[in-house]
Amino acid sequence: MTENPAVARARDLVLAYGWNSTSFQIVNPGIKRWFSDDGEAVVGYVPAGGFRIVAGAPVCEQTRLMEIVEEFESNARSAGEKICYFCAEMRLEEVVRHLGGHTKFLLGAQATWNPKNWAKIVSERKSLRAQLNRSRNKGVKVIEFSPEAASADPRLDDCLHQWLSSKPLPPLHFLVEPETLNRLTHRRIFVAEKNGMVVGFVTLSPVSQRRGWLFEQFPHRPGAPNGTVELMIDTAMRAIAADGCQYATLGLAPLSRRAEVEPFHNPMWLDLVLAWLRKHGQRFYNFDGLDAF
Repeated sequence: MTENPAVARARDLVLAYGWNSTSFQIVNPGIKRWFSDDGEAVVGYVPAGGFRIVAGAPVCEQTRLMEIVEEFESNARSAGEKICYFCAEMRLEEVVRHLGGHTKFLLGAQATWNPKNWAKIVSERKSLRAQLNRSRNKGVKVIEFSPEAASADPRLDDCLHQWLSSKPLPPLHFLVEPETLNRLTHRRIFVAEKNGMVVGFVTLSPVSQRRGWLFEQFPHRPGAPNGTVELMIDTAMRAIAADGCQYATLGLAPLSRRAEVEPFHNPMWLDLVLAWLRKHGQRFYNFDGLDAF
């Protein structure tokens, strides 16, 4: 099957210029893509309620970021739409601060690591080592699959949909799109097996300009041995460290209170709303559990 040329072009640009941790996710299904007039920049977004909800930030050469932001926002205004950058990071924040006319909110925290330090981290965390040993003692082994092998293996698709069916709410899609097994080009996939059964897998997406990887998703079969996810992360971290990777992240922990960004402060009304959501939203989504993980 011939690949959508817009997806292929977006992937090329992300591999050349991607800096935001979410940059590679704009090749996922369900994302609209705007390209600059010269074709050398792309923005991934979804339309909602008169807004373009942008997945991270424009992908382009760093020196052109302000120019591309202005071109994209002008295009949106001409279509009668407003812009919301979601999971924006430092580079974009600096640009819009100079442009003015933007409001910013802090919605969570994102932990990052240098994978070369991972072995030391594990050696200092008794509880993490215990989880790794639990899964190993239950016969779990983690193997890296090629994108071609992972896409062709029906066990991964079965594991994914067993995991999804165990959740009380449907997938959010957008930056948490689970249906990526047919778009694994340039991704890395580490698969947990027990007695020939796939009990989980982790998918990593490249963050090319930071020589790093986003741990995009961790599907695992209901009833998978304790420590399966930790063992997949541990195996992947050690593999990318061996390749000289300098950056790794598990993505955004929404509503996390661990973020320390000075002198950044949300308006009091927003902090009250987020505190209410954190307290009463736990029945639907385990914000505290994800934050701790």
